[in-house]
Amino acid sequence: MEFKPEITLKDFEKLDIRVATVLEASAVEGSDKLIRLVFDLGNGVKRQILTGMAKWYSPLDCIGKQTLILANLAPRKMMGLFSEGMLLSVGSDNNSKPILILLEDKVENGEEVH
Repeated sequence: MEFKPEITLKDFEKLDIRVATVLEASAVEGSDKLIRLVFDLGNGVKRQILTGMAKWYSPLDCIGKQTLILANLAPRKMMGLFSEGMLLSVGSDNNSKPILILLEDKVENGEEVH
């Protein structure tokens, strides 16, 4: 197993990982890979994130799930839509099913991961 290059605590502190709940989910027109997710980050903040998990998940599978997102990733335009963060999952291979990180207990949306 190979690890990525070592980082400092200061590098890690730059990551803004938050708890969020999927409010809306839909297929992205013209793509067989992308799902458009709208997350509730608490305090009225919503964030749209596109994820390439359509091969393994239907949009309906995602609605209501509470998970972790990287909230401060620079926006990226894909298929004419902006993705404003990254959904975190387990799995490093594009050919194997990514496993969503789901919280066992209900947590307030927007809580930070430390």
